[in-house]
Amino acid sequence: MVRAREVFEAAEDFTVGIEEEFAILDPDTLSLTQRFEELSAAAQEDEVLAESVSGELISSEIEIRSGRGADLGAALAQQREARSRLFGVAAEHGLRLAATGTHPWSPWQDQRIIDTEHYRRLDEELGYVAWRNNTFSLHVHVGIAGADRAVAVCDRLREVLPVLLAVSANSPFLDGCDTRLASARTQIFTRSFPRCGVPEAYGSWRAYADYVELLVATRSISEFTQLWWSVRPHHAFGTVEVRITDAQTSAEDSSALAALMTACVVQAALDHDEGVPFTPLPGRMIEENLWRAIRFGLDGRMIDLEVGEELPVGALVDRLLEWCAPARATLGSDPALPAENGAQRQRRALGAGGALADVLAAEVVTTEQSYSAQEVRT
Repeated sequence: MVRAREVFEAAEDFTVGIEEEFAILDPDTLSLTQRFEELSAAAQEDEVLAESVSGELISSEIEIRSGRGADLGAALAQQREARSRLFGVAAEHGLRLAATGTHPWSPWQDQRIIDTEHYRRLDEELGYVAWRNNTFSLHVHVGIAGADRAVAVCDRLREVLPVLLAVSANSPFLDGCDTRLASARTQIFTRSFPRCGVPEAYGSWRAYADYVELLVATRSISEFTQLWWSVRPHHAFGTVEVRITDAQTSAEDSSALAALMTACVVQAALDHDEGVPFTPLPGRMIEENLWRAIRFGLDGRMIDLEVGEELPVGALVDRLLEWCAPARATLGSDPALPAENGAQRQRRALGAGGALADVLAAEVVTTEQSYSAQEVRT
């Protein structure tokens, strides 16, 4: 934790990194196929992908990382390049890639955890919890200078996490059925993994460090990445990492969501720097809104936690955009959020008479066309 503090003290404000996870699909059946090792080996022959491709738990999943961008625009440009190259390599190897939060039907029992020390440890320690976690998400890292400041930013972001999830919800189908959830990914990952979901407000780096050191001393964790909170200080990068959102079917939606998450982190930092009054809300109150985001996404209502009244989720999205407007101006970003999220779009397609296979096929086409493009509108 001493070294982690040093990383944050030396960090640079508002650098950005983007991580996107994709399902690897059989081209004929669109079921998950365990060919990460093959795709990863091919990616190593590409000078950009060699630095940006990573494994993520199961052999039917692959992740691309932008690396550290000097700002949001640089990170998006780096990620666009990696996306285009990854989809080209996948096509050359007869593979297709999907970007929904869950696969609609592939059984978790058929998936294999990749053979690395980190994931062998997860397999041993978590068992079913890890095996069941066949999910795909979008993460954003934003550089924050100062260890206490990073914790303060995480504290301020807790109450906006459910709104970000509602915007991103893109996993209504799992195990061959409509789950009636907007984000089944969040239910089977965030609600199952230990040290996951909305963290407590720590108030200071010292309080946070004391907690982490207790976990290490009691052999609860062996590395800090076993803190799977939906927002967390990243000890190695000196960033605040937001991890709440589902993977996005289109590159445009993913880029817009990454821009929104970046703006939220930056706005929390600006508010802290300017001394904007802040009292952390109890976790039990935020958890109620998180459940509503999981269950209903943009179709539901959430609680205005300041006054204890229900509002349509859309009103809270508008409020979120208004809150982070100064940060968006600082970043030069005006993300165009879609009128509906992926869960709404997929359910609408299923309700129009399509089978699950037809719905996924349409999502995959959108993913391939948008992520393989050199230019992506944001």
